[in-house]
Amino acid sequence: MADEALVVIDLQNDFCPGGTLAVAGGDEIVPLVNEMIRQSEHVILTQDWHPAGHSSFASSHPGHQPFQTVTMPYGEQTLWPDHCIQGSRGADFHHGLAWTKAELVIRKGFRPAIDSYSAFYENDRTTPTGLAGYLRERGIGAITLAGLATDFCVAYSALDAVRLGFSVTVRLDACRGIDLGGSLDAMTARMREAGVALG
Repeated sequence: MADEALVVIDLQNDFCPGGTLAVAGGDEIVPLVNEMIRQSEHVILTQDWHPAGHSSFASSHPGHQPFQTVTMPYGEQTLWPDHCIQGSRGADFHHGLAWTKAELVIRKGFRPAIDSYSAFYENDRTTPTGLAGYLRERGIGAITLAGLATDFCVAYSALDAVRLGFSVTVRLDACRGIDLGGSLDAMTARMREAGVALG
């Protein structure tokens, strides 16, 4: 359908096995995502795109370890291993991803002082990426999400999309999660309660 788009979230090397922030089984979804791309008229990709020394990296906070949390001006921030550094192999899309059909690549996390999980907003919840405006201008009112990771970038994107008035489906079979302290169940429940269709 012309008024629907597939949004593939962060299917990048660093989030796949062998990467610095690998999601278990992250590469398993590539064939399914490719099939979804083939069947979609409109395809959009997001790409985590951090400068070296990004404020969300544990290495930027002496004495802290990955997966600890710190308080940033915009709220609580999980600290991550260095990942998806601009221009690095880790930031590249997975080599098996059929990405060339994409009409738009939304890069996020490129502002040094703020992280960005959602395809729609930075983690301050107010700085937009421009994706909503792009979709509206193209007459697209429904999106399907796939990619990595279910409980972070996929879920935050889905919740923002619903809040912005889009009809949203998350293909859970085409996602994989990190699951920090029960985050996978918690975020899946939040998506369901918000009205996201979970497929």
